[in-house]
Amino acid sequence: MRRISQRCLSAVAGLAAALVVAPPVSAATSTPHSRPNTQQRTETFQLVAKQTQSESLDLGKKGIGRGDQLVIAEDLYRDGRKIGDHSVVCVYVHLDPSELQCVGTFALPQGQITSQALLHLPPAPSIDIAVTGGSGAFSSARGYVHTVPAGKTVRNLTFHITVDGPSGN
Repeated sequence: MRRISQRCLSAVAGLAAALVVAPPVSAATSTPHSRPNTQQRTETFQLVAKQTQSESLDLGKKGIGRGDQLVIAEDLYRDGRKIGDHSVVCVYVHLDPSELQCVGTFALPQGQITSQALLHLPPAPSIDIAVTGGSGAFSSARGYVHTVPAGKTVRNLTFHITVDGPSGN
């Protein structure tokens, strides 16, 4: 089996971890495809993710192989203040080149945002991760999270999400 360097694993952990939220800046818009009495609002906001834990699980033959996992935990910050947590689990689905299927959840005071991505090694300088849903204020969330490394275990996250809400009528 091929060995993956600690630097590469750290990069994957950071990317996966970027897979929530203080009160974001919102712009409400109504679209022709909206449900009746529903208004869509687009939110763009930035957070910093700092990895707190990471573990590689070698579940089969010794060395990285299909089905092995990478489990990551992060703290989420806005303006230097911790506002939430992020967890992600990645599974190796292809080797040489390596691909990992990652599923993550951002937990924030207003609710949770779920995300998913297929990550390739070596990782790209930045990655857009799909927002797949959520709970609470984010129950109808869709969009993406743009992630950019800011150190070995730190990533800058920019959320671009759309949520449905009452129209206020």
